[in-house]
Formats: sequence, C-alpha cells, structure tokens
Amino acid sequence: MAVQLIDPAGLPQIPVYRHVAVATGSKTVYVAGQVSWDAEGTTVGEGDLAAQVEQSYLNAATALAAAGADFSHAVRLTAYVANWIPDQMPLFLEGVERASARLGITVQAPAALIGVAALDIPEHLVEIEVTAVLD
Repeated sequence: MAVQLIDPAGLPQIPVYRHVAVATGSKTVYVAGQVSWDAEGTTVGEGDLAAQVEQSYLNAATALAAAGADFSHAVRLTAYVANWIPDQMPLFLEGVERASARLGITVQAPAALIGVAALDIPEHLVEIEVTAVLD
C-alpha cells in the first residue's frame, strides 16, 4: 500500500481523520475542488450542508476512480465551507458519514476544514479537494 495513516503519540486521537499520511507511491493524483453538482451540473442539496458534503465526497470518489484511485489512496483532504460556524460540524460530519456509507469506506486521511466567505456560486456550501498517492 502506498499510503500509511498514522496517529502519533502525544497528539489527540480524532476519530474522523489521522494526523499523518506517509506516502511511498510514485503516482500522485490531485483532484480539483468538488462541489455538490450532479453529472448534469445541477446542485444537489441546495441549502443542506450534509447533503452537499455527501455529494461532494461522492464526486471526489468519482474523480479518484478516473485516475485508478480511491479514498484509501488519499493523503490529504481539504474542505472549504462557505459561511462556516463551528455549530455546523455535526452536519458536516453527517455528510461525511453518509458518503462513507454509500462508498463502503472510512475516510481518514489527514484533513483540514477551512471556513470561507463564499464559493463559486451562492448555492454551493462546500468544496472538497483531495490529493492521493498510488504505487
């Protein structure tokens, strides 16, 4: 496996991600920020953060698959959330859990959540970027 996820001693254990990813593969995949569009470009889950997170992760999985990868190859996830407030964390995590269940995986790559003023269009609440490494 090209990616080893580690939680070093001395850092808090966070159930939704690991602190470190060690990649030894030779093929790097960079997935552009994925929003909650369906294949026709229609926004899925307008006004619903959990639904948009779910669709964004599903879109990221589709993009990874096109490169021969999946979330087990992910070494970095970045989520940009419009108008973020910490009270939204349960909705964000619900979306991740729903996407994980649909994909049959557990997303645990090192991650960052960044609050932003806005995204590309007002209907989009979240955008997910992924970096992955394959053998």
